[in-house]
Amino acid sequence: MSTLVVSVDRGGDVIRKAGVETPVVGWDAVSDLVTDVGLADPEDSAVNSLLEALRVTRDLEAADERATVAFLAGAADTVVGSDRAVAHQMDDLVAEFDPDSVVVVIDSAEDERLVPIIESRIRVDSVDRVVVRQAHDLESTYYLLKQFLADEELRGTVLVPIGLALLAFPIITFLASTGVAIAAITATIGGFLLYKGLGIDDYFEDLPTQARDAFYSGRVSIVTYVVAVGLALVGLFAGALGVSSLDGGLGVIVTSMGFVYYSVPWLALAALAGSTGRLFDEVIRNEQVSSAYLNLPFGVVATGIVIRGFSAYFLQRSAAIAPLFAPEVQVGRLAMAGFPLSPEERLAVFVVAGVLVSLVGVRIASYVSGASLADPELLD
Repeated sequence: MSTLVVSVDRGGDVIRKAGVETPVVGWDAVSDLVTDVGLADPEDSAVNSLLEALRVTRDLEAADERATVAFLAGAADTVVGSDRAVAHQMDDLVAEFDPDSVVVVIDSAEDERLVPIIESRIRVDSVDRVVVRQAHDLESTYYLLKQFLADEELRGTVLVPIGLALLAFPIITFLASTGVAIAAITATIGGFLLYKGLGIDDYFEDLPTQARDAFYSGRVSIVTYVVAVGLALVGLFAGALGVSSLDGGLGVIVTSMGFVYYSVPWLALAALAGSTGRLFDEVIRNEQVSSAYLNLPFGVVATGIVIRGFSAYFLQRSAAIAPLFAPEVQVGRLAMAGFPLSPEERLAVFVVAGVLVSLVGVRIASYVSGASLADPELLD
């Protein structure tokens, strides 16, 4: 059995300190890299990560297992560029050594984000996270605090929000009350934690690069996304305008359903515009398109129809909107006069229409892509 032991560095600090090119492969090369990094910065936790990779390799070889140690790093200006660099290096190692599995050695939560990228290329048997032990006395605490204050990124992430909260508290208390101040500051801090915890900051950081690449590559979806945003704003405005025309005594649920009823056609059009742009991009890029992309616009329309039907049911039951009338039908000498639909009948019509649109989409997607209706991709 052949195992590849890799130590990873997403930020690329080791490359800048040691001045090496990655991937660094082999016991001797990684041992030399430990010395270079240790001499450049003895406090860097990457030294411990590299030593742990060497130790794991030694233990695997002692168990009569073929093991190769390597070091991968991302050296790019953006997070996406760093991840792609590590992915390319991993592809090269897999092509060269053809290992059966890999053991990933990391020293931070940031490096742990590379594990799914590696796992998409080869089976990961173990993730070894290195935690450096420190003495818990007063001197070490002072030293760690000093190191923390010297880190610009940590200062901006932790100290700045705390400082702003402390400044805002007396101001809001003076203008309103203590309860309002606590609620406002708590909500702001909660929003900031979600912003950082969900990685929204990374998304906005990469957004200009992605938009620039999209403009240069001539993607149709750029225009359709702008149209989708505009339609979504129109939908929100239409929903608010429709709610304002309803009777104020209908209650929260009916008012919410009114907002959905008036806004969902525009929101469905927005989603349709965005999905259509993705569909065109896929056709232009690959000159063919999968059934999932073909079925997406129909799914969006079907979902919008069903949601509008359910919201109309609540509104009609509350007498907030007029009933829907079935049209007059005349076939030869036979004629049927129009009649109003009950809320249940109206809901059934919209649900059946949504299902029919979805089935038409599945049928068209299977016909265009040449797949059968029993294709697992379509059933998912």
